[in-house]
Amino acid sequence: MLDKMSPNQRLLVAVLLSVLFFVAYTAIFPAEKPELAKTDTQNIESAQKSQTSNQPQISKMEEETVVNDLNTLVTVNNSKFIIKLDTLGRISSKVLLQDKYNNKENQHAELIPATGTKPLFVRFFDSILNDEATKVAYTADVSEISIEDKSQKVILTQKLSNLTITKEVTFYPDGHYDAKVSLSDEKRHFIYLGQRPHITEQMMTVSGAMVYTDDKIVTIVEDGDAEGRKTFSGVELISAFDQYSASIMYGFAKDTNIIVERDKENNPVIYFEVLKDISFSGYIGQKEYKVLDSINPVLTNAIEYGWFTFASKPLFQLLSWLYGILGNWGWSIIALTLLIRVVLYPLTYKGMVSMQKMKDIAPQVKAVQAKYKGDPQRMNAAVMDLYKKHGANPLGGCLPMLLQIPVFFAIYRVLLNAVELQGAPWIFWVNDLSRMDNTFVLPILMGASMYYQQKLTPSNFTDPLQEKIFKYLPIIFTFFFITFPSGLVLYWFVNNLFSIAQQFIVNQQFKNAKDLEIAAHKHVEKKDD
Repeated sequence: MLDKMSPNQRLLVAVLLSVLFFVAYTAIFPAEKPELAKTDTQNIESAQKSQTSNQPQISKMEEETVVNDLNTLVTVNNSKFIIKLDTLGRISSKVLLQDKYNNKENQHAELIPATGTKPLFVRFFDSILNDEATKVAYTADVSEISIEDKSQKVILTQKLSNLTITKEVTFYPDGHYDAKVSLSDEKRHFIYLGQRPHITEQMMTVSGAMVYTDDKIVTIVEDGDAEGRKTFSGVELISAFDQYSASIMYGFAKDTNIIVERDKENNPVIYFEVLKDISFSGYIGQKEYKVLDSINPVLTNAIEYGWFTFASKPLFQLLSWLYGILGNWGWSIIALTLLIRVVLYPLTYKGMVSMQKMKDIAPQVKAVQAKYKGDPQRMNAAVMDLYKKHGANPLGGCLPMLLQIPVFFAIYRVLLNAVELQGAPWIFWVNDLSRMDNTFVLPILMGASMYYQQKLTPSNFTDPLQEKIFKYLPIIFTFFFITFPSGLVLYWFVNNLFSIAQQFIVNQQFKNAKDLEIAAHKHVEKKDD
């Protein structure tokens, strides 16, 4: 079938396949639905009801207590963020003060949702004990601390009838903390990671929960896809994340049981089981590679790219290396695009040459098809002989484009997940590569470059409808890219410019070859005369 298609028909198929792949991937990773209000205990209760478990149910009084008892007990101040702990001994709030991390309403980003489970929430297996724990407030040794230059420790204490719970939490200026939770007696209890942030989520980004184990296996449970209960051991880190930020806990003992369950909306809820005392560390903030690496290199595994992690991760490393040299993320994206084009040059060059050859022999192919119109088998054989004679490959112009699709999606995930692009300017009007270009200049330039690339690309459409669709593709893609982050549009625009330059070179080479052929033919004719 493909051998009967013209080069531009195959190009059209390649583009449409990429669009279909894009749409399919969007269906697999849809934009996040609005989160329904739920409390810590509602999440737990839902998870319990979905399992065959003997854990106690939650009373109405306990539910109301958890909902209403949200008074701030301790405030942790830093020039970049503010952390609050509430009277239930949980980290109830973390606000990022840097404007570049603002949400869609241009308000300072709140990393911990107002509803849902929160970091350091403790739940007891014993229902009577747990009921009391939800009614007795913690006390703290301080009400406010500053961690601008050095770490500070906060000691939270909850005194129950027959049990004392102590939480020692040391906060650091880089945003991470060390926690030690101690009980005066052995009581089976559970400590929760908390709900993921809900700040910035765009099409095709992944959000949910992650478990990274010491055998380097990453398990991601996306929102809406949690099924039943899963237990993990040998865990290096757990994470509840959105596009750019995450709540992470790490530094567990190897025998710590990490449990992932589901809530009412089939979103993942993560907690771990403890008998008496436990020490671990945590981080709540942006998934910035250098920050995570400086805290603990294992935390860099919290930066995920979905299916394309295997390709996206090294591409981000390369992008970061280029940024270290150029000092600007926009120019680094351009340099990365250049390097990718250099690596793919033999492949794209071969495709462009094949399309030129197919264009040159197109009249002969049509003649053969007309000659053997009534004999398809003989016609196909004659056409293939013609291809072989002229060294043309009917798939040569299609396969290189299809093979570039994974590269596009890998770089797409890099530019979409890199929090480093937040608030990062390029030049002129582009002052945030993580957001759409509100002036629409970049998408228009991208569409214009795509149109000009089409003009340079060999074409011999026989179907007027296909030709019209092909001509409208730049307009379709322009509207398609309008809401994309500026960094991604910049990549695609620069990629088009390199394609134009390469196509111009190939076209010029063929023109020069034809001129030489004509000159040689005239020389022979003149000699014969």
